[in-house]
Amino acid sequence: MRTSTIISLATFGTVVSGHGIFQKLRINGVEQASLYGIRAPAVNNPVTVVSGASITCNTGLKQPVSKDVVTIPAGAKVGAWFQHIIGGAQGANDPDNPIAPSHKGPIMVYLAKVDSAGIASEVGLNWFKIAQEGLDTSQGKWGVDTMIANKGWWDFTMPSCLEPGDYLMRVELLALHSAYGTNGAQFYMSCANIKVTGSGTKTGSPTVKFPGAYNSEDPGIKLNIYSGTIPNNAGKAYTPPGGPVALAC
Repeated sequence: MRTSTIISLATFGTVVSGHGIFQKLRINGVEQASLYGIRAPAVNNPVTVVSGASITCNTGLKQPVSKDVVTIPAGAKVGAWFQHIIGGAQGANDPDNPIAPSHKGPIMVYLAKVDSAGIASEVGLNWFKIAQEGLDTSQGKWGVDTMIANKGWWDFTMPSCLEPGDYLMRVELLALHSAYGTNGAQFYMSCANIKVTGSGTKTGSPTVKFPGAYNSEDPGIKLNIYSGTIPNNAGKAYTPPGGPVALAC
């Protein structure tokens, strides 16, 4: 057991710079321009304190922050693109692009209804989860693994019954490779300005606040995902933080 722990910690020490940033959208197969409609951080450092304002839509945003709004039809297939740094890989043959493969964990998407997405404040909003991918225990496969296999793209469906209007969309990757200690989990998120079209009438419930939705001691945030050196949560089910998907159509 002691040997396994030392090996795992040594592994963690080699990947501290293997971070990533959500920075582009794809709607029904059509890619948007880089950073179009996305409030992305300028650098790829993770957020580690869940009680601060940075947990909402990150901090140190790339300037100028986009005020563009991306139109997404309800029911559309939406892709979120992660890369190691803004613009793509960090040099040729970057082994940590789109993110270091050691950074196992879930990917989640939240929405918050706003009056005007391009200029909306991130403070005090009511967020509801519309998509997530955690751990497939049958394969030991995390949401991050799906994204890496798809060259940085992680796809989900905008709920077909969602009420039209302006929203902020929060796309988040949670890396759990060092989550065995308090504030060891790494949160990578950006928020997008979107306008949902369609004839839906539903909204998500329950809603959560950021900060407030997460606690540093939550079992989906503070845990050891390793069985020896294998990051499969010892074959046990994993529940992402923030509650279940809050809108079913």
